[in-house]
Amino acid sequence: MKVILKKSVAKLGDAGVVVSVKAGYGRNYLIPQGLAYLASEANVARLEAEQAVALERSRKDFLEARRRASQLEGISLVFKMRAGEDGKLFGSVTRADIADQANSRGLDFELDKRIVMLEEPIKALGVTNVSVHLHADVNVDVEVHVEPEES
Repeated sequence: MKVILKKSVAKLGDAGVVVSVKAGYGRNYLIPQGLAYLASEANVARLEAEQAVALERSRKDFLEARRRASQLEGISLVFKMRAGEDGKLFGSVTRADIADQANSRGLDFELDKRIVMLEEPIKALGVTNVSVHLHADVNVDVEVHVEPEES
């Protein structure tokens, strides 16, 4: 019996894959549990059409991410912050601060703070490279300069 998996199933495959299983396993477990549906000609044709649409959408998303990356490449953000004698900041530079300043640069898209890959806020003077994750295959490094505020 051939079925199309709706969800990933251990030892069988990922969602959207046509697999051969024993008739009892498919009829008594996979289909009633909502893990698969019968691989009829119509269902296989629908699956192929959905995969073609998903592939085209993925390609468009990738191209859009590359276009956005070209706007962010080479950008350097400068933050003037109060700091102590040892170079530690009174406060910090967060993902939200980086996204806000990048958005104020006139980008034609809204940079979301959730795609700014900063493990912990910047708490010292200096230069830090921060990665921006635009797509599964597109990352851009943005230079963040933290300088002391003039008194």
